[in-house]
Amino acid sequence: MAEGSSSEVEHIPALSARSKVLDQFTQQKLPACKPVLTPACVISTFLLIGVISIPVGIVTLHASHNVVEIVDRYDAECIPDTFKGNKVEYIEDDSLPKNCSRYLKVPKHMKAPVYIYYQLDNFYQNHRRYVKSRSDEQLIHGQQHSHTSTCKPEELSNGIPIVPCGLIAWSLFNDTYAFNRGTVELKVNRKNIAWESDREHRFGKDVYPFNFQNGTLIGGGKLNPHIPLSDQEDLIVWMRTAALPSFRKLYGKIEEDLDEDDVVVVNLMNNYNTYSFGGEKRLVLTTTSWLGGRNDFLGLAYMLVGSSSILISIIFFCFHLRNPR
Repeated sequence: MAEGSSSEVEHIPALSARSKVLDQFTQQKLPACKPVLTPACVISTFLLIGVISIPVGIVTLHASHNVVEIVDRYDAECIPDTFKGNKVEYIEDDSLPKNCSRYLKVPKHMKAPVYIYYQLDNFYQNHRRYVKSRSDEQLIHGQQHSHTSTCKPEELSNGIPIVPCGLIAWSLFNDTYAFNRGTVELKVNRKNIAWESDREHRFGKDVYPFNFQNGTLIGGGKLNPHIPLSDQEDLIVWMRTAALPSFRKLYGKIEEDLDEDDVVVVNLMNNYNTYSFGGEKRLVLTTTSWLGGRNDFLGLAYMLVGSSSILISIIFFCFHLRNPR
């Protein structure tokens, strides 16, 4: 060939390490594990899952059943007979007494601490407008933070800012409970019922309630204007909104044991209005286990998965005996 027709060889730059990996990925040349799923391997895997899951489920269920729980619905019983047909009128009339007594029998020994919860049903704290009706900045900085438009319709009262503002704070739960065993009062510890992170970082230590529940329409409980928000743990617990329409919130702790067949007298104030929206109120006394409160779901789920895995392994084993490879 003539010299003029000779072509120069183009220089191809070497690929970097990153480019090589990318090229191997796009060309599907990366090393990969391709296990061969033999019948013995599949059957053994399902059998192992079942053998592990069922004992875990039994232990979890046992822990759940060791939790002693007393649940008492009192909203219907704490209405005088003359107002059974018009409960809303009764609860909205401040001149009528709201005190009520309930008697709870302890079914089994309850080891301290005994946790006290109030439970509300058919209360949608997860409603979009309700959840947004608050100002986290105001809870930390108080009246220094003036941008509280998210708190509507409980942003101002008589043209003056409300602290804390918003529907969540306005609807604060305000039933109260006192407990006696015979003639002896059971002390209720109401400290440290809120998350420490909420007390320390989400509610200001120098922020005090101001102009709260001073409007024409009163929602729920009132707050002591001389106690900072970081110490008003009832409010802090209430402000952590629930995801479901049935929920429990911690009220306090009884720090002494309750014996079997003890009768606990509960003197309560039935203040909170759940009657206007068909809600229900319950008082819950409960112990805890290493898993927390009573909940059978986790144990049943483990047992269901374990039983299903063993059943599948037996079915595969039968197929394998009938049609061996």
